[in-house]
Amino acid sequence: MNLLIVIFGLTTILAAVGTYQAFKERNFLGVFFNLATLLVFGFFSVMTVVKQGYPPVH
Repeated sequence: MNLLIVIFGLTTILAAVGTYQAFKERNFLGVFFNLATLLVFGFFSVMTVVKQGYPPVH
C-alpha cells in the first residue's frame, strides 16, 4: 500500500498545480476537470492514510 499512497499523493499534487494553471489561463473546463480530480484523489489519499496508516499496518 505504500506505492498506492505515493501515487494518489502525486496525482493530487499534480491536479492542484493543473487547477492553478488552468484558472490562471481562464480555461474553465480545465479547472472543472482538474478540480474534480483534485477532490477525488485527495479524498482517496487522505482515506488511504487514515485507514491503512503510514507506514501501513498489516
